[in-house]
Amino acid sequence: MKYLILFAALFTLWMVWSGIFDAFHLSLGIISSALVTFMTHDLIFRREIHPYAFQEIIRFLKYIPWLLYQIVLSNLHVAQLALNPKMPIDPQLVKFKSTLKKDVSHVVFGNSITLTPGTITADIRDGEYYVHALSKKTAEDLLNSDMEQRIAHIFGEE
Repeated sequence: MKYLILFAALFTLWMVWSGIFDAFHLSLGIISSALVTFMTHDLIFRREIHPYAFQEIIRFLKYIPWLLYQIVLSNLHVAQLALNPKMPIDPQLVKFKSTLKKDVSHVVFGNSITLTPGTITADIRDGEYYVHALSKKTAEDLLNSDMEQRIAHIFGEE
């Protein structure tokens, strides 16, 4: 039942965001929603629900505004770099080891990095992150581990 609910939610979002309702596109939506449901069910549904699951949800919901603020700040920084006539970019691949242990923590951390303009998570191997940073400032901001600490707090890994 929970898989059907996840599939229905994903397919509904797909329909709303695509806005195209012909047979071809609806079948693509069904296939992609089913595939995502199959591939992510173990991240979304735990075999046992521990008593702190509700607290994790609340902490995650509190994390979202902070992440959105970081995205806005990074957008402004990237715009400043792009509009500067000298284009003072300093692209680099940053490698660092994370202290996170849970798979879901790594997923949220990697996606949060990629959502923030100026950085892209290129690879994660055994807790080691390889991130492309557009400038020295974005690399330094990444290494200060504020985002990692917040995610560790969400999932109780402090």
